[in-house]
Amino acid sequence: MSGHSKWSTIKHKKGANDKRRGKLFTKLIKQIEVAARQGGGDVDANPTLRTSYQKARDNSVPLDTIERAIKRGTGELEGVSYEESSYEGYAGGGIALFVETLTDNRNRTSSEIKALLTKNGGSMAEPGAVAWQFKKKGMIMVGNVGGESKKGEDDLMEIALEAGAEDIEANEDTFTIICEPSDTTNLLERLKAEEFEILNSELAMLPEQTIEVESEENAKAI
Repeated sequence: MSGHSKWSTIKHKKGANDKRRGKLFTKLIKQIEVAARQGGGDVDANPTLRTSYQKARDNSVPLDTIERAIKRGTGELEGVSYEESSYEGYAGGGIALFVETLTDNRNRTSSEIKALLTKNGGSMAEPGAVAWQFKKKGMIMVGNVGGESKKGEDDLMEIALEAGAEDIEANEDTFTIICEPSDTTNLLERLKAEEFEILNSELAMLPEQTIEVESEENAKAI
């Protein structure tokens, strides 16, 4: 019975991991399609596509899958048309939200976000109401600094700043490097050359200011 139970546990974990991996692949492929549609299929001439391409490769998305996504984005292959769509709103307590999505149906996505906000004590806002409080930045998460890596925190900061980093945020066991979107690829290449462990990289809308959520109710809303 114990052997059977162990097999069931392993099978369950593998199924859950495969499901998460599948969702991640789908997200990365959509990002590549949109980037290729907006800026062309040349990775070297399209910074957004270059960042999405590299992130997909870092997460072991097969090269032929990436190439097909680029061709769908440029129109060389047929496929579902995804587009970027952003929404602005407020969570409980008036906390500003900027939501970015990839969707094949703007109306459906808008309705779903509105319902989610309303359910949690928030509301939608007019375009431009909160966007000015956010700015697009590159984000690179680095792990294993000073552990198995021969490079320490001081090395990371020196190398990152030389390569264009604007800020470095230290967490418990990771560091998040913030930079201009155009510097993301250069930073990634430099960090990889120095054998730092890259946990994640993306372009994201970051708030110009943050506030501490005091009440339990507002924390749940977020």
